[in-house]
Amino acid sequence: MPDRLADLPLPTGIRSRYAANVNGLTVHVLEAGYETPGRPCLLLLHGFPELAYSWRKVMPKLAAAGYHVIAPDQRGYGRTTGWSADYDGNLHPFRLMNLVRDALGVVFAFGHRSVAAVIGHDFGAVVAPWCALARPDVFRAVALMSAPFAGPPAIPFDTVNHPGDKADDPIHRDLAALPHPRKHYQWYYATRGANADMHGAPQGLHDFLRAYYHHKSADWAGNAPHPLRAWTAAELATLPTYYVMDRDRTMAETVAAEMPDARAIAANRWLPDDELRVYSGEYARTGFQGGLQWYRCGTSGENLPDLEIFSGRRIDVPSCFIAGRQDWGTYQRPGAFEAMQTTACSHMIGCHLIDGAGHWVQQEQPDEVARLLLDFLRRAQAT
Repeated sequence: MPDRLADLPLPTGIRSRYAANVNGLTVHVLEAGYETPGRPCLLLLHGFPELAYSWRKVMPKLAAAGYHVIAPDQRGYGRTTGWSADYDGNLHPFRLMNLVRDALGVVFAFGHRSVAAVIGHDFGAVVAPWCALARPDVFRAVALMSAPFAGPPAIPFDTVNHPGDKADDPIHRDLAALPHPRKHYQWYYATRGANADMHGAPQGLHDFLRAYYHHKSADWAGNAPHPLRAWTAAELATLPTYYVMDRDRTMAETVAAEMPDARAIAANRWLPDDELRVYSGEYARTGFQGGLQWYRCGTSGENLPDLEIFSGRRIDVPSCFIAGRQDWGTYQRPGAFEAMQTTACSHMIGCHLIDGAGHWVQQEQPDEVARLLLDFLRRAQAT
Protein backbone atom coordinates (compact mmCIF):
# COMPACT_ATOMS: atom_id res chain seq x y z
CA MET A 1 0.00 0.00 0.00
CA PRO A 2 1.22 3.54 -0.69
CA ASP A 3 0.64 4.50 2.98
CA ARG A 4 3.99 2.98 3.93
CA LEU A 5 5.86 5.65 1.95
CA ALA A 6 7.61 8.43 3.83
CA ASP A 7 5.47 11.45 4.63
CA LEU A 8 5.73 14.33 2.18
CA PRO A 9 7.14 17.62 3.53
CA LEU A 10 3.91 19.59 3.24
CA PRO A 11 3.21 23.19 4.28
CA THR A 12 1.04 23.73 7.34
CA GLY A 13 -2.62 23.30 6.50
CA ILE A 14 -2.16 20.65 3.78
CA ARG A 15 -2.71 16.97 4.49
CA SER A 16 -2.26 13.82 2.44
CA ARG A 17 -5.19 11.40 1.94
CA TYR A 18 -6.24 8.47 -0.26
CA ALA A 19 -9.51 7.93 -2.10
CA ALA A 20 -10.14 4.28 -2.93
CA ASN A 21 -12.24 2.87 -5.76
CA VAL A 22 -12.08 5.91 -8.02
CA ASN A 23 -12.45 4.63 -11.58
CA GLY A 24 -10.17 1.68 -10.80
CA LEU A 25 -7.63 3.75 -8.89
CA THR A 26 -6.60 4.47 -5.35
CA VAL A 27 -5.96 8.18 -5.71
CA HIS A 28 -3.47 10.07 -3.59
CA VAL A 29 -4.82 13.56 -2.87
CA LEU A 30 -3.45 16.63 -1.12
CA GLU A 31 -6.17 18.52 0.72
CA ALA A 32 -6.46 21.97 2.30
CA GLY A 33 -9.40 23.81 3.83
CA TYR A 34 -10.82 20.62 5.29
CA GLU A 35 -11.36 22.01 8.78
CA THR A 36 -14.95 23.17 8.28
CA PRO A 37 -17.67 21.43 6.24
CA GLY A 38 -19.73 22.99 3.49
CA ARG A 39 -16.95 24.91 1.76
CA PRO A 40 -17.06 25.25 -2.06
CA CYS A 41 -14.53 22.94 -3.68
CA LEU A 42 -11.62 23.65 -6.00
CA LEU A 43 -10.03 20.78 -7.98
CA LEU A 44 -6.37 21.32 -8.95
CA LEU A 45 -4.88 19.19 -11.76
CA HIS A 46 -1.10 19.06 -12.24
CA GLY A 47 0.93 18.51 -15.40
CA PHE A 48 4.10 16.68 -16.53
CA PRO A 49 6.52 15.94 -14.96
CA GLU A 50 4.82 17.17 -11.84
CA LEU A 51 2.68 15.97 -8.95
CA ALA A 52 -0.11 17.19 -6.69
CA TYR A 53 2.84 18.59 -4.69
CA SER A 54 3.24 21.24 -7.42
CA TRP A 55 0.23 23.06 -5.93
CA ARG A 56 1.68 23.27 -2.40
CA LYS A 57 2.34 27.02 -2.57
CA VAL A 58 -1.13 28.13 -3.67
CA MET A 59 -3.29 25.63 -1.78
CA PRO A 60 -3.05 27.34 1.63
CA LYS A 61 -3.91 30.72 0.08
CA LEU A 62 -7.00 29.32 -1.64
CA ALA A 63 -8.04 27.51 1.54
CA ALA A 64 -7.62 30.71 3.57
CA ALA A 65 -10.15 32.33 1.22
CA GLY A 66 -12.76 29.75 2.24
CA TYR A 67 -12.36 26.92 -0.25
CA HIS A 68 -11.96 23.18 0.16
CA VAL A 69 -8.96 22.53 -2.09
CA ILE A 70 -8.15 19.06 -3.43
CA ALA A 71 -5.21 18.19 -5.67
CA PRO A 72 -4.78 14.58 -6.81
CA ASP A 73 -1.75 12.79 -8.15
CA GLN A 74 -3.34 12.04 -11.51
CA ARG A 75 -3.46 8.66 -13.23
CA GLY A 76 0.12 7.54 -13.90
CA TYR A 77 1.72 9.77 -11.28
CA GLY A 78 3.10 9.79 -7.77
CA ARG A 79 1.30 7.88 -5.02
CA THR A 80 -1.84 7.12 -6.99
CA THR A 81 -2.02 3.39 -7.78
CA GLY A 82 -4.07 1.10 -9.98
CA TRP A 83 -2.56 2.06 -13.32
CA SER A 84 -0.04 0.19 -15.48
CA ALA A 85 3.23 1.55 -16.83
CA ASP A 86 3.55 -1.30 -19.34
CA TYR A 87 4.43 0.24 -22.70
CA ASP A 88 2.87 -2.74 -24.44
CA GLY A 89 -0.18 -2.79 -22.18
CA ASN A 90 -3.62 -1.30 -22.64
CA LEU A 91 -3.38 2.40 -23.44
CA HIS A 92 -7.14 2.94 -23.25
CA PRO A 93 -7.31 3.90 -19.53
CA PHE A 94 -5.09 6.93 -20.26
CA ARG A 95 -7.32 8.47 -22.91
CA LEU A 96 -8.40 11.99 -22.15
CA MET A 97 -12.06 11.37 -21.40
CA ASN A 98 -11.13 8.67 -18.89
CA LEU A 99 -8.96 11.26 -17.15
CA VAL A 100 -12.09 13.43 -16.95
CA ARG A 101 -13.83 10.42 -15.39
CA ASP A 102 -11.00 10.24 -12.85
CA ALA A 103 -11.51 13.91 -11.97
CA LEU A 104 -15.25 13.43 -11.58
CA GLY A 105 -14.66 10.43 -9.32
CA VAL A 106 -12.29 12.38 -7.07
CA VAL A 107 -14.80 15.22 -6.68
CA PHE A 108 -17.59 12.79 -5.76
CA ALA A 109 -15.32 10.79 -3.44
CA PHE A 110 -14.76 13.92 -1.36
CA GLY A 111 -18.48 14.52 -1.03
CA HIS A 112 -19.02 17.27 -3.57
CA ARG A 113 -21.63 17.32 -6.35
CA SER A 114 -19.91 20.26 -8.02
CA VAL A 115 -16.77 22.38 -7.78
CA ALA A 116 -16.44 26.16 -7.91
CA ALA A 117 -13.67 25.65 -10.46
CA VAL A 118 -11.37 23.08 -11.96
CA ILE A 119 -7.88 24.52 -12.28
CA GLY A 120 -5.34 22.81 -14.52
CA HIS A 121 -1.68 23.44 -15.26
CA ASP A 122 0.27 22.08 -18.26
CA PHE A 123 -1.27 18.67 -19.11
CA GLY A 124 -3.74 19.34 -16.30
CA ALA A 125 -4.87 22.27 -18.44
CA VAL A 126 -5.64 19.75 -21.17
CA VAL A 127 -7.87 17.70 -18.85
CA ALA A 128 -9.57 20.70 -17.21
CA PRO A 129 -11.32 22.14 -20.30
CA TRP A 130 -12.75 18.74 -21.16
CA CYS A 131 -14.13 18.54 -17.62
CA ALA A 132 -15.90 21.84 -18.26
CA LEU A 133 -17.13 20.78 -21.71
CA ALA A 134 -18.38 17.35 -20.66
CA ARG A 135 -19.90 18.23 -17.25
CA PRO A 136 -20.51 21.99 -16.90
CA ASP A 137 -23.02 21.17 -14.16
CA VAL A 138 -20.18 19.80 -12.04
CA PHE A 139 -17.21 21.90 -13.16
CA ARG A 140 -18.79 25.34 -12.92
CA ALA A 141 -15.73 27.37 -13.91
CA VAL A 142 -12.35 26.53 -15.37
CA ALA A 143 -8.91 28.13 -15.02
CA LEU A 144 -6.24 27.05 -17.50
CA MET A 145 -2.56 27.58 -16.80
CA SER A 146 0.29 27.44 -19.32
CA ALA A 147 -1.59 25.42 -21.99
CA PRO A 148 -4.28 27.23 -24.04
CA PHE A 149 -7.39 25.37 -25.18
CA ALA A 150 -8.15 25.81 -28.87
CA GLY A 151 -11.44 23.91 -28.84
CA PRO A 152 -12.58 20.39 -29.78
CA PRO A 153 -11.29 18.76 -32.96
CA ALA A 154 -13.51 19.28 -35.99
CA ILE A 155 -15.34 16.42 -37.67
CA PRO A 156 -14.91 16.62 -41.48
CA PHE A 157 -17.82 18.66 -42.84
CA ASP A 158 -19.78 18.64 -46.13
CA THR A 159 -17.61 15.88 -47.54
CA VAL A 160 -20.47 14.46 -49.64
CA ASN A 161 -20.57 17.61 -51.73
CA HIS A 162 -16.91 18.46 -51.48
CA PRO A 163 -14.94 15.22 -51.18
CA GLY A 164 -11.22 15.33 -50.79
CA ASP A 165 -8.42 13.32 -49.28
CA LYS A 166 -7.09 14.52 -45.97
CA ALA A 167 -3.40 15.21 -46.43
CA ASP A 168 -0.94 13.77 -43.94
CA ASP A 169 0.76 16.30 -41.69
CA PRO A 170 4.31 16.64 -43.09
CA ILE A 171 5.66 18.38 -39.99
CA HIS A 172 7.81 15.51 -38.72
CA ARG A 173 9.37 14.88 -42.10
CA ASP A 174 9.99 18.60 -42.53
CA LEU A 175 11.54 18.99 -39.07
CA ALA A 176 13.91 16.09 -39.78
CA ALA A 177 14.86 17.68 -43.12
CA LEU A 178 15.94 21.02 -41.64
CA PRO A 179 19.64 21.92 -42.00
CA HIS A 180 19.76 21.42 -38.21
CA PRO A 181 17.42 18.39 -37.94
CA ARG A 182 14.79 18.57 -35.19
CA LYS A 183 11.93 16.51 -33.70
CA HIS A 184 8.86 17.43 -31.67
CA TYR A 185 9.04 16.56 -27.97
CA GLN A 186 5.50 15.14 -27.77
CA TRP A 187 6.27 12.50 -30.38
CA TYR A 188 9.60 11.78 -28.67
CA TYR A 189 7.69 11.29 -25.40
CA ALA A 190 5.57 8.68 -27.19
CA THR A 191 8.60 6.55 -28.09
CA ARG A 192 9.49 3.34 -26.28
CA GLY A 193 12.82 4.68 -25.07
CA ALA A 194 11.73 8.04 -23.61
CA ASN A 195 11.08 6.76 -20.08
CA ALA A 196 14.44 5.00 -19.83
CA ASP A 197 16.22 8.05 -21.26
CA MET A 198 14.94 10.22 -18.42
CA HIS A 199 14.62 7.70 -15.58
CA GLY A 200 18.15 6.50 -16.25
CA ALA A 201 19.56 9.91 -17.23
CA PRO A 202 23.39 9.86 -17.35
CA GLN A 203 23.56 12.90 -15.06
CA GLY A 204 21.25 11.21 -12.54
CA LEU A 205 17.52 11.67 -12.14
CA HIS A 206 17.75 14.53 -9.65
CA ASP A 207 20.06 16.58 -11.86
CA PHE A 208 17.92 15.77 -14.90
CA LEU A 209 14.88 17.26 -13.19
CA ARG A 210 16.87 20.25 -11.96
CA ALA A 211 17.97 21.05 -15.50
CA TYR A 212 14.51 20.37 -16.95
CA TYR A 213 12.71 22.68 -14.51
CA HIS A 214 15.40 25.35 -14.90
CA HIS A 215 15.34 25.23 -18.70
CA LYS A 216 11.57 25.90 -18.84
CA SER A 217 11.53 28.56 -16.10
CA ALA A 218 12.03 32.31 -16.15
CA ASP A 219 15.51 31.67 -14.73
CA TRP A 220 16.69 30.56 -18.19
CA ALA A 221 17.51 33.72 -20.12
CA GLY A 222 16.56 32.18 -23.47
CA ASN A 223 12.86 32.10 -22.62
CA ALA A 224 11.56 35.18 -24.47
CA PRO A 225 8.47 33.76 -26.21
CA HIS A 226 6.46 35.23 -29.06
CA PRO A 227 3.55 33.96 -31.19
CA LEU A 228 4.39 31.60 -34.05
CA ARG A 229 2.98 32.39 -37.47
CA ALA A 230 2.20 28.85 -38.61
CA TRP A 231 2.54 25.10 -37.94
CA THR A 232 5.62 24.77 -40.14
CA ALA A 233 9.05 23.33 -39.49
CA ALA A 234 10.74 26.69 -39.95
CA GLU A 235 8.49 28.34 -37.36
CA LEU A 236 8.61 25.44 -34.88
CA ALA A 237 12.40 25.46 -35.12
CA THR A 238 12.38 28.83 -33.34
CA LEU A 239 11.11 27.08 -30.18
CA PRO A 240 13.67 26.06 -27.53
CA THR A 241 14.99 22.53 -27.77
CA TYR A 242 12.93 21.33 -24.80
CA TYR A 243 9.92 21.63 -27.16
CA VAL A 244 11.44 21.02 -30.59
CA MET A 245 14.44 18.87 -29.84
CA ASP A 246 17.62 18.20 -31.77
CA ARG A 247 16.79 15.09 -33.76
CA ASP A 248 19.56 12.91 -32.32
CA ARG A 249 19.38 13.95 -28.68
CA THR A 250 17.35 12.54 -25.79
CA MET A 251 15.59 14.86 -23.38
CA ALA A 252 18.22 14.13 -20.74
CA GLU A 253 20.95 15.21 -23.17
CA THR A 254 18.90 18.24 -24.24
CA VAL A 255 18.53 19.75 -20.79
CA ALA A 256 22.01 18.74 -19.57
CA ALA A 257 23.46 21.51 -21.70
CA GLU A 258 21.47 24.05 -19.64
CA MET A 259 22.21 22.70 -16.16
CA PRO A 260 22.47 25.64 -13.72
CA ASP A 261 25.65 25.93 -11.69
CA ALA A 262 25.88 25.32 -7.96
CA ARG A 263 25.50 29.02 -7.12
CA ALA A 264 22.28 29.30 -9.17
CA ILE A 265 20.87 26.17 -7.55
CA ALA A 266 21.66 27.46 -4.06
CA ALA A 267 19.98 30.79 -4.90
CA ASN A 268 16.79 29.19 -6.23
CA ARG A 269 13.87 30.11 -3.96
CA TRP A 270 10.92 28.78 -5.97
CA LEU A 271 12.32 25.21 -6.10
CA PRO A 272 15.06 24.67 -3.52
CA ASP A 273 16.87 21.38 -3.60
CA ASP A 274 14.95 19.83 -0.71
CA GLU A 275 11.66 20.43 -2.56
CA LEU A 276 13.10 19.13 -5.82
CA ARG A 277 13.98 15.93 -3.94
CA VAL A 278 10.28 15.25 -3.49
CA TYR A 279 9.97 15.05 -7.28
CA SER A 280 13.16 13.09 -7.84
CA GLY A 281 12.26 10.68 -5.06
CA GLU A 282 8.77 10.04 -6.44
CA TYR A 283 9.92 9.66 -10.05
CA ALA A 284 12.81 7.41 -9.00
CA ARG A 285 10.15 5.10 -7.57
CA THR A 286 7.54 5.28 -10.35
CA GLY A 287 9.41 6.24 -13.50
CA PHE A 288 7.85 8.56 -16.08
CA GLN A 289 5.89 6.11 -18.21
CA GLY A 290 2.56 6.74 -16.48
CA GLY A 291 2.66 10.38 -17.57
CA LEU A 292 4.11 9.53 -20.97
CA GLN A 293 1.06 7.36 -21.68
CA TRP A 294 -0.96 10.58 -21.86
CA TYR A 295 1.27 11.83 -24.68
CA ARG A 296 0.93 8.51 -26.50
CA CYS A 297 -2.87 8.85 -26.47
CA GLY A 298 -2.53 12.30 -27.99
CA THR A 299 -0.03 11.50 -30.73
CA SER A 300 -1.59 8.16 -31.72
CA GLY A 301 -5.13 9.45 -32.24
CA GLU A 302 -6.45 7.35 -29.34
CA ASN A 303 -8.29 10.40 -27.97
CA LEU A 304 -9.94 11.57 -31.18
CA PRO A 305 -13.12 9.44 -31.29
CA ASP A 306 -14.13 10.64 -27.82
CA LEU A 307 -13.23 14.27 -28.43
CA GLU A 308 -14.91 14.60 -31.81
CA ILE A 309 -18.26 14.06 -30.07
CA PHE A 310 -17.87 17.64 -28.86
CA SER A 311 -17.03 19.10 -32.28
CA GLY A 312 -18.36 22.64 -32.52
CA ARG A 313 -18.98 22.99 -28.77
CA ARG A 314 -17.52 25.84 -26.74
CA ILE A 315 -16.74 26.15 -23.05
CA ASP A 316 -19.64 28.20 -21.72
CA VAL A 317 -18.79 28.26 -18.01
CA PRO A 318 -16.61 31.17 -16.82
CA SER A 319 -12.99 30.65 -17.82
CA CYS A 320 -9.62 32.29 -17.42
CA PHE A 321 -6.02 31.73 -18.53
CA ILE A 322 -2.87 32.30 -16.47
CA ALA A 323 0.70 31.72 -17.64
CA GLY A 324 4.20 33.03 -17.16
CA ARG A 325 5.24 35.77 -19.56
CA GLN A 326 8.47 33.78 -20.06
CA ASP A 327 6.57 30.57 -20.88
CA TRP A 328 6.78 29.31 -24.47
CA GLY A 329 3.89 26.95 -23.69
CA THR A 330 1.43 29.75 -24.45
CA TYR A 331 2.56 29.78 -28.07
CA GLN A 332 3.87 26.30 -28.80
CA ARG A 333 0.75 25.45 -30.84
CA PRO A 334 0.30 28.35 -33.30
CA GLY A 335 -3.12 30.00 -33.05
CA ALA A 336 -4.27 28.17 -29.91
CA PHE A 337 -3.86 31.18 -27.61
CA GLU A 338 -5.95 33.32 -29.94
CA ALA A 339 -8.58 30.62 -30.60
CA MET A 340 -9.08 30.14 -26.85
CA GLN A 341 -10.03 33.79 -26.45
CA THR A 342 -12.17 34.15 -29.59
CA THR A 343 -13.91 30.84 -30.32
CA ALA A 344 -13.17 28.07 -27.80
CA CYS A 345 -14.42 29.86 -24.66
CA SER A 346 -17.60 31.95 -24.72
CA HIS A 347 -17.21 33.44 -21.24
CA MET A 348 -13.51 34.19 -20.74
CA ILE A 349 -13.13 36.76 -17.97
CA GLY A 350 -9.37 36.93 -17.61
CA CYS A 351 -6.21 36.25 -19.60
CA HIS A 352 -3.00 36.98 -17.70
CA LEU A 353 0.72 36.65 -18.44
CA ILE A 354 2.79 37.01 -15.26
CA ASP A 355 6.21 38.58 -15.62
CA GLY A 356 9.01 36.74 -13.87
CA ALA A 357 7.47 33.30 -14.41
CA GLY A 358 8.19 30.65 -16.97
CA HIS A 359 6.34 27.37 -17.39
CA TRP A 360 6.04 26.51 -13.68
CA VAL A 361 3.96 29.59 -12.97
CA GLN A 362 2.21 28.43 -9.77
CA GLN A 363 5.58 27.55 -8.27
CA GLU A 364 7.59 30.50 -9.63
CA GLN A 365 5.01 33.19 -8.76
CA PRO A 366 2.51 31.59 -6.34
CA ASP A 367 1.33 34.82 -4.69
CA GLU A 368 0.30 36.39 -7.99
CA VAL A 369 -1.26 33.16 -9.22
CA ALA A 370 -3.34 32.88 -6.04
CA ARG A 371 -4.39 36.53 -6.31
CA LEU A 372 -5.51 36.11 -9.93
CA LEU A 373 -7.34 32.87 -9.17
CA LEU A 374 -9.23 34.38 -6.26
CA ASP A 375 -10.17 37.40 -8.36
CA PHE A 376 -11.38 35.08 -11.12
CA LEU A 377 -13.43 33.03 -8.65
CA ARG A 378 -15.09 36.17 -7.28
CA ARG A 379 -15.96 37.36 -10.78
CA ALA A 380 -17.14 33.92 -11.88
CA GLN A 381 -19.46 33.63 -8.88
CA ALA A 382 -20.85 37.10 -9.55
CA THR A 383 -21.81 36.12 -13.09
